[in-house]
Amino acid sequence: QVQLVESGGGSVQAGGSLKLSCEVPGRTFFLWDMGWFRQAPGKQQRTFVGGVSKTQGRTLYTDDVKDRFTISKDDAKKTMYLQMNNPKPEDTARYYCAVGPEVRRPQLPYGYETWGRGTQVTVSS
Repeated sequence: QVQLVESGGGSVQAGGSLKLSCEVPGRTFFLWDMGWFRQAPGKQQRTFVGGVSKTQGRTLYTDDVKDRFTISKDDAKKTMYLQMNNPKPEDTARYYCAVGPEVRRPQLPYGYETWGRGTQVTVSS
């Protein structure tokens, strides 16, 4: 089973920027639909942040982060990124990347097969 490794989390001031990475080792990087989710403090649910499809690299974002966050992929490095610009305190959460071979509804977590352990992002005002 593929193992995902997130990195890049930390503390950032509101209005700054932060870039998260999700490494997907192995030879199957191009076979995965990928997504970012987050779990806010005190919340049990992981909510959708954004995703990128394996075909054509189409991206989708939740309205909360649209125009502030950008997802990209580097096939050579087998890594997906989440560029967080102008983060807000309400973006504070643990961020998870997830992959699945055929994710039909990317906003829903159950469609993803494998999850990383997450990386903490704390945004101060």
